[in-house]
Amino acid sequence: MMKMIQSCGLGLAMWLGAAHAEPLSCLIEPDRVADVGAASVGVIEEVRVERGDRVKAGQVLATLSSGVERASVAVAQARAHADAEVKAAEAAAALARSKLDRARDLVKANFISPQALEQAEAEYRVAQQRAQQAVDARDVARREYELSTAQLGQRLIRAPFEGIVIERYRSQGERIEREPVVKIARIDPLRVEAIAPAALYGTIRAGQGARVTPQLKQFGTLSATVSLVDKVVDAASNSFRVRLTLPNPEQAIPSGLRCTVELVQGGPSAGMP
Repeated sequence: MMKMIQSCGLGLAMWLGAAHAEPLSCLIEPDRVADVGAASVGVIEEVRVERGDRVKAGQVLATLSSGVERASVAVAQARAHADAEVKAAEAAAALARSKLDRARDLVKANFISPQALEQAEAEYRVAQQRAQQAVDARDVARREYELSTAQLGQRLIRAPFEGIVIERYRSQGERIEREPVVKIARIDPLRVEAIAPAALYGTIRAGQGARVTPQLKQFGTLSATVSLVDKVVDAASNSFRVRLTLPNPEQAIPSGLRCTVELVQGGPSAGMP
């Protein structure tokens, strides 16, 4: 019983210590940052965005010169939609089938020899093979069209996610290989990185609510949620890292701000403003 009381007392002390702990220093960062480049080598034909522009996922940010690829797509499209050979081969097969049916009737009536029937059967099999070859050739042409379209798509540089352009590296006319063209950052939600002393380990958990106060006072105190708690304590600093998610639907809060974070006890929303 005594051990149980001591254990409860220790847990209460830890809870009270965490509840009255000093706010933790933190940094507000973008949720995701990416240097965006092309999937193929080429010359930039157009850059459609500037620094500060908002972009949506999949939006075209820049294009590479693609005259050859567009021509290849046009040729492949014409081949893929050309049904003349298929229709002609199918018509020839249907005609050979009719001749075969008539030859069978004539053999039964002893008007033609069995050899003539064999010839009609052979002609029908050849016509069937030619019809199948025409269909296969059309299917190959359609796959070539899909390949050409995919190659043309590689000449477009698209945004991998919704965000804001924070840097433009290249301009029209420049040749690129592996170099990025623009950098974009996702700032809704924002990511808040905090360093907590080892004494608080075990008192902070994912889903817990928190109050974040940016260094710029006009933003006031904001509500955030703990999303990640490191499982390793850094021996050198005797601390561990905590990550929080901070909603930013209007994208009014800039990233890069220093801040303080006060963890809320009793659940994700307890005591939240």
